[in-house]
Amino acid sequence: MSVENSAKSNPAIELKVVSELIRKARAAQREYEHYSQQQVDDVVTAAGWAIMHPAHNRNLAEMAVHDTGLGNVDDKILKNHRKTLGLLRDLKNAKTVGIIAEYPERGLIEIARPVGVVAAITPSTNPAATPANKVINALKGRNAVIIAPSPKGLSTCIALVAYIHAELKKVGAPLDLVQYLPAPTTKEATQELMRQADLVVATGSQNNIRAAYTSGTPAFGVGAGNVAAIIDSSANLRDAAKKISSSKTFDNATSCSSENSVVILDAVYESAVAALIEAGGVMLDANEKSQLQKKMWPRGKLDAAVTAQVASKIAALAGLSESRFSQARILMVEEVGTGSDYPYSGEKLAPVLTIYRARDFDHACQIVNALYDYQGAGHSVGIHTDDDAHVLRLGNELSVCRVIVNQAHCFATGGSFENGLPFSLSMGCGTWGGNNFSENMHYKHYLNITRIVRSIPENIPTEEDIFGAYHRKYS
Repeated sequence: MSVENSAKSNPAIELKVVSELIRKARAAQREYEHYSQQQVDDVVTAAGWAIMHPAHNRNLAEMAVHDTGLGNVDDKILKNHRKTLGLLRDLKNAKTVGIIAEYPERGLIEIARPVGVVAAITPSTNPAATPANKVINALKGRNAVIIAPSPKGLSTCIALVAYIHAELKKVGAPLDLVQYLPAPTTKEATQELMRQADLVVATGSQNNIRAAYTSGTPAFGVGAGNVAAIIDSSANLRDAAKKISSSKTFDNATSCSSENSVVILDAVYESAVAALIEAGGVMLDANEKSQLQKKMWPRGKLDAAVTAQVASKIAALAGLSESRFSQARILMVEEVGTGSDYPYSGEKLAPVLTIYRARDFDHACQIVNALYDYQGAGHSVGIHTDDDAHVLRLGNELSVCRVIVNQAHCFATGGSFENGLPFSLSMGCGTWGGNNFSENMHYKHYLNITRIVRSIPENIPTEEDIFGAYHRKYS
């Protein structure tokens, strides 16, 4: 399901391989769905420890960077640890077995049921953290899960599943609860897996998401990222710059939640740019901007050679040899337009930040709307401000599912120990982003809910209750 995939397809073999994976997964899941809540929680904790074990974590991070060429080891270690720890915190007291809610006044009882076999489609940008997140959520719902890794992420996936199997043995759980699609991980094999599974959870390119939605199997997919952040006139400029810098450079900007554009109000523009430079940014002049653009989009398409690389390497690849680029953490360019004629206005997956100057807050909103009309609608927007009215305006007017206030966007959007969002590496973008959900993907998306319905005292409204005020107002 990835552009890096060039393996030849053999439909007969792929059908046989996938069918066998599904057969084993269903057998394991039938056994697992009879586990008690405590037994399930032991399995979930085992899967979490498989990636959080310090030696495992480091090995997975090193393997991911070596095999994909994306990101950096230290940040992947931190991501694997924090994302998994936060998820386990969210799941610790969550009920997913038996009765999970009762509403006597409504005559309703809700019972959690598994969805069955989950096909987890995962990207090369996070070949350990994203599969682990999906596996843990799936297991919490008493499901089996089969991972479809990107070709470059296959080795990391194999190691992760081996670690998970070792922990599942300790708790006596069936190993076939967690499997992966073996090499060659062709587009056709992944599509066959999606067709045979009971639920698809897809993260990655929009090609992946479209394939999931058209597989014929119920699916959750995520929208495209192209995050913009607004620096308002009331912002703490140094704090905003520090947070934007740390977010934009984390794991070399592999996250879809990293800022791609910053819209700065005119009243604080010069000071905010100075703060960003102090935080490690280097502003390119017009000639340097043009030179970098030719390298990043040589044929109108983003060059994989710059994806998730450090700023100094990207500058060198573009032939920007001045000494000021050798210590750059972020390459910054000023822009005025949006759309395909302005490639800097889109998602870059690299520590390259586009800067827009807004006359006032109205203009800032117009710029962000234009950015999302081009790419990234539904995902999220950041704002650095002391003005609550501006925050609420973004929530009421922009086509986004999350408004991240005074936080490092890439750390906050997928859940943080300092906010209330669920820990996740898959963010729903609502109908704006072509998705069927608008929240961070979490364990409830991996459940069926059965409702027991009993009769309650009759509650029939009169016509006056429903139409009285309407008739008095409009008759």
